[in-house]
Amino acid sequence: MEGIIMFAQLILSISILVGLHELGHLVAAKVFGMRVEKYSIGFPPKIFGFQWGETEYSFGAIPLGGFVKISGMVDESLDTENLDEEPQPWEFRAKPAWQRLIVMLGGIIINVITGIIIFISLLYVNGEEYLPKSEVNKAGIYALELGEKIGLQTGDKILNVNGKDWDRFGDLSNIEVLLEDDSYYTVLRDGDTVTVNVPSDFMNDLSEKKGQFIFYRHPFVVGDVSKDSPGDKAGLRQGDKILAINGEEFTYFDEFKSEINQYAGKEVNLEVSRDGNIENMNVALGDSAIIGFKPVIDGVNFEREEYSLGQAIPMGTSKAFTVVWVNIRAFGKMFSGDLDPTKSLQGPIGIMRTFGGTWDWTRFWALTGLLSMVLAFMNLLPIPALDGGHVVFLLYEMVSGRKPSDKFLEGAQKVGMAILLTLMVFIFGNDIWQWIRDSFLG
Repeated sequence: MEGIIMFAQLILSISILVGLHELGHLVAAKVFGMRVEKYSIGFPPKIFGFQWGETEYSFGAIPLGGFVKISGMVDESLDTENLDEEPQPWEFRAKPAWQRLIVMLGGIIINVITGIIIFISLLYVNGEEYLPKSEVNKAGIYALELGEKIGLQTGDKILNVNGKDWDRFGDLSNIEVLLEDDSYYTVLRDGDTVTVNVPSDFMNDLSEKKGQFIFYRHPFVVGDVSKDSPGDKAGLRQGDKILAINGEEFTYFDEFKSEINQYAGKEVNLEVSRDGNIENMNVALGDSAIIGFKPVIDGVNFEREEYSLGQAIPMGTSKAFTVVWVNIRAFGKMFSGDLDPTKSLQGPIGIMRTFGGTWDWTRFWALTGLLSMVLAFMNLLPIPALDGGHVVFLLYEMVSGRKPSDKFLEGAQKVGMAILLTLMVFIFGNDIWQWIRDSFLG
């Protein structure tokens, strides 16, 4: 069921974004009097469609894309049958270069506007819940395996990041900050100030670990208890607070994990607080030392910031364009060799898994807004067959006054399609490998 929900969210998100992107091309083309022959969400074979005026509107069976077919345009369809004839007034090639440029930028512009609107709306409607620095540094951070690898330790109190102060826990793992050269943390450890340098290839490991390297230390209570788990058999219930293991008391969840891991395959005595009473129960652990419950964060004071529309507009716009800037920085890291594309690039399977197996509308729209900005950025890349490739040729024509020949454009489209096909094979293959590795190889 979780897989179906993931897939449904992916298809809905991609369909919205592709539909709006292609609508941007269609509207701009019609404004300038160009004939739009086809508008499709999804690629052929066609599931269903209808004719409205001069344009056929349809849905294709392959949902990861879409297209518009504008008369007289050399595009990915490579339909050049009528290009030897004189241009007709309604054709793309008959229009001034500036109009063709706007048509090619129409989809990108719509995706940028969509992303900005989504980010603004989320801030205005939901505000932002966050854990402030003062609350995090009460007990310090919990360094996960990757955090320990770079030199962080559980209990570290982070004073600044790259020499700058921070306000919220999310600032500590901000990708925009971690993509900077020579990133570092300044921490307070056992009364001493220590500098922890972030390795240049850290983003490779971070991508592999799905962005998890630190957490905040927190007390906890027992959440859902898995049926027939060791905890369930021993009588553990939702809402219980575990105080001690074999008489060893602890406060934070990381301390609980460290303590329980010592007793794999053994029986332990848990001291539990339930409804104001103290109870003891014996739990027979398996080799994994898992009791079988979901921990719920307790005793942590989050704060919430609400935004007026006037505040949400600049903040949401900034967040939207930060996505583009992060992608630019990431591509730069890939070309420099600091970032491994096999660990950082995600295709449809990776994106689908990011949506998660439960339907959360806030998460859905947050990811859709992010994908809208990524789609705009990717389409602006100067690769023939993408909008950015067309833009490059049009800018050349506008500057030089010479229009590339239709034969040249046709050849460029073929090269671009070959590049895109190669990238698609690589990304899909990488997606499948990561899924196999995470699901079956651990």
